[in-house]
Amino acid sequence: MKHLTVLTLAVLIAGPACAQSAAEKTGVNSLVGVAPKTEDFVQEAATSDMFEIASSKLALERGDGATKAFAQQMVTDHQKTTDELKTLVASSKVKAALPTAMTSSQRSMLDTLNGLQGADFGKQYHSDQQSVHEDAVDLFKRYGDEGDNADLKTWAATTLPALEHHLRMAEDLNK
Repeated sequence: MKHLTVLTLAVLIAGPACAQSAAEKTGVNSLVGVAPKTEDFVQEAATSDMFEIASSKLALERGDGATKAFAQQMVTDHQKTTDELKTLVASSKVKAALPTAMTSSQRSMLDTLNGLQGADFGKQYHSDQQSVHEDAVDLFKRYGDEGDNADLKTWAATTLPALEHHLRMAEDLNK
């Protein structure tokens, strides 16, 4: 336990100076409020959209009325943000590559959803949506506040209110 405490303290002290991809992947940047690198932000924003769209298309097939209404908005809104991010990257204003697939964690979440039906599906989908939107709000807030690419920073800040709205909607589904 002492080793973990010492390691955590060392990472927190060095956080801003050592903000690297590994720090973003492990959640350290989020804990200390450090903005992700542009490449990390693009990767996480794009894969998050991929998961939102894929899981919500599944919810359109398997969900109840409230779930389907939420899912349709997620598909529509996240396809829009995907298109906007692709445009920013294609314009050469953002020096980062777009991912071609979800992360293994997102793929695992989608695989779990694929194996569920009825109330079990709804409960898991609602829980996943709250979790991924909490992460997205945190990611977009950190980049919108302190990101290093002006165009992407502006986009993150203007996209944040919609993600915060999605989070509130997801929280309401879980009530």
